[in-house]
Amino acid sequence: MRAEFDETLVTGNEMIDGQHKELIDKINKLLDSCEVGNDKLTAIKTLDYLADYTDFHFGEEEKLQESISYPGIEQHKKEHEKLRRVVEELHEMLEEQEGPTEAFVAQVQENVINWLYNHIKGFDRSVAEYKNMRGNSEIL
Repeated sequence: MRAEFDETLVTGNEMIDGQHKELIDKINKLLDSCEVGNDKLTAIKTLDYLADYTDFHFGEEEKLQESISYPGIEQHKKEHEKLRRVVEELHEMLEEQEGPTEAFVAQVQENVINWLYNHIKGFDRSVAEYKNMRGNSEIL
């Protein structure tokens, strides 16, 4: 199962939505690297690239939250840490095995793709809604 960005993942924040599209592209590149000959080194490099972009994206989200005094920022940071730990576990899984296995791909689907979808639809959307409400204070 490849990840797809669709209307259910739109937060309404152009920067965040663009970065989510990029994250999904990097997840799909990781899945692609798992299909092409089960090359361990390519999968590790692709996972590292995904991890680096994830850190960048989470930093941007957290800066945005700080700038709008988002009240749920601490819980949001904890959620980001969960994915960072998952990526570390995936890295360990790849290191211990000869290459990306079906179990590895299943973990990417369950613990990265599903996590990202739920995170965007819940946590990230609530940040975007809070930002919009603050920007339109007359509706409060």
